[in-house]
Amino acid sequence: MLSGAEVATQRSFIMIAIVLIGVMADRPTLTFRTLTVAAFGVLLLAPEAIVHPSFQMSFAATLALVAGYQQGLPWMSKGGDTPLAAKIALWGGREIVGLLIVSLLAGTATIPYIAYHFHRISPYGVIANLIAMPVVSAWIMPVGILGLIAMPLGLDGFCWQLMGAGIEWMVFVALWVTSFPGALGRIAAFDAGPLLLCTAGLVVLCLLKTPLRFIGAFLIGGAAILMVRAPQPDVLTAADGSALALRGENGRLSMVKSGSDVFTLREWLAADADARMPKDATLGEGIRCDAAGCIGKLHDGSLVAVAKTLEAFEEDCRRAVLVVSARDAPPGCAALVIDRKVWRRSGAMALRRRGEQFEITATRPPGYDRPWARAVAGQEEAPVPGRTTPPRPRDATPRADDLEAGD
Repeated sequence: MLSGAEVATQRSFIMIAIVLIGVMADRPTLTFRTLTVAAFGVLLLAPEAIVHPSFQMSFAATLALVAGYQQGLPWMSKGGDTPLAAKIALWGGREIVGLLIVSLLAGTATIPYIAYHFHRISPYGVIANLIAMPVVSAWIMPVGILGLIAMPLGLDGFCWQLMGAGIEWMVFVALWVTSFPGALGRIAAFDAGPLLLCTAGLVVLCLLKTPLRFIGAFLIGGAAILMVRAPQPDVLTAADGSALALRGENGRLSMVKSGSDVFTLREWLAADADARMPKDATLGEGIRCDAAGCIGKLHDGSLVAVAKTLEAFEEDCRRAVLVVSARDAPPGCAALVIDRKVWRRSGAMALRRRGEQFEITATRPPGYDRPWARAVAGQEEAPVPGRTTPPRPRDATPRADDLEAGD
């Protein structure tokens, strides 16, 4: 309750409760059944947690730890008839090796989910855990328990100060490790397919006990290839039409924005594995702007226009293959149009150039209706977004919502 009862905390609480009950009943405690009961307990309280990174990373790491303990770590609990000095040395060696193995197992199991949700990989996480975990076990947690015991007496203030000092050490270690060269790896965004395949591979690898479990390793390897080779969008549009990004001839995103909000740009750059910041001057390369609007080239040389005035539509519709505007476009545009009517209905959009057409992915595709995002009136009549229709006569205005279902 004091920590906020996040998903990872709920999982830990449920598992610890089961472990303590198992200890009292003299039953094995660190098993897959314990993890299963914890998962069902969390999902009963919050079913939507299954799509959150906290749930996925917490249970993936714990699954890997339980599998590693059952299949490779029981030797760490063996004592043996050895002298006291040898036992102490053996205990210290086991603790160090245990920390290394735990960090490797948990860190490796969570990599796909960190890459999917945050587009980052931390190759030095093992080093940070190895340095920080002894402080957590020997300092932070014991002092925290003392604080809980002293809380009814009003004597807990000093304990929280000590606990805070330990947490500051953890933060210092994290910042120090991130200062290493190459400490922050970046990976471009990919869809849920590779993540589901990797999850299936992790489950097979951890649950099976026969050589068939190595099928999971092949699934994970295939998922890694799909993650790295995931196709990236050529054009991105913001949900309110205030920002646009296009992939130029150099393969990097160039951006146009109105207003001071940089959150969208930062997320686009992170999803593209681009280390540049939203205010980087190079983000405007390849785009020419004036009072009427902006225009830029895609990697195939076709033009994308941003129309800021009604007068700009006449030339943009004649020259560009895609026209984006925060206004309502006039009729008679030969280019594909994403205007105010489109983005109000479909939200943010990603477009991929496929020959002479665009493959479009919308945040709110036709038929999308959720309690927290109700469908716009008339949206259900529109067909499913896919590929743009073939070129139309000049008297028709193809819009991003006038689409045929794609493959």
